[in-house]
Amino acid sequence: MTSTTGLPETSVQRAFRGAMGNVTASVSVVTTLTDGVPHGTTVSAFMSLSMDPPMLTFALDRSSNLLTRLGIGSVVGVNVLAAHHDQVALRFAGKGDDKFADVLWRVENGAPALGDRHAWVALRLAQLVEAGDHVLLIGDVIGADSTPSAPLTYWKRTFGTHQAF
Repeated sequence: MTSTTGLPETSVQRAFRGAMGNVTASVSVVTTLTDGVPHGTTVSAFMSLSMDPPMLTFALDRSSNLLTRLGIGSVVGVNVLAAHHDQVALRFAGKGDDKFADVLWRVENGAPALGDRHAWVALRLAQLVEAGDHVLLIGDVIGADSTPSAPLTYWKRTFGTHQAF
């Protein structure tokens, strides 16, 4: 296997990939509008950063089409997917311009918000930090909501959901 630099993957990279695959992550679709056209991509790396003031951070691969549309001041939506949205996650993980076809959405707080989601956070980007093969995007929260639905999760390359004890 090769790394993103084109060099052979090291044993540390393989071990790290295996370790991260063993960590359960929520699945989200990050969205934005450019000239009234919605764009989005699936992410599993995001987290709350601060409560005072409310801030959130997520990471995008440097080759992400969505990243080319974002900058300081851009408004994005983080749509945390509900458990039954595995096909939505797969659609937004792929390439192409038709990701929003047959997906219910509306503009909320200036960004595309997917219908029937588990949770929603809208933010205005404040910082972009280069970090390895990704860019860390940090934003100020401008809106949020949640539903009682179960979340879609990703673990060991499979979709699932959380179940309380």
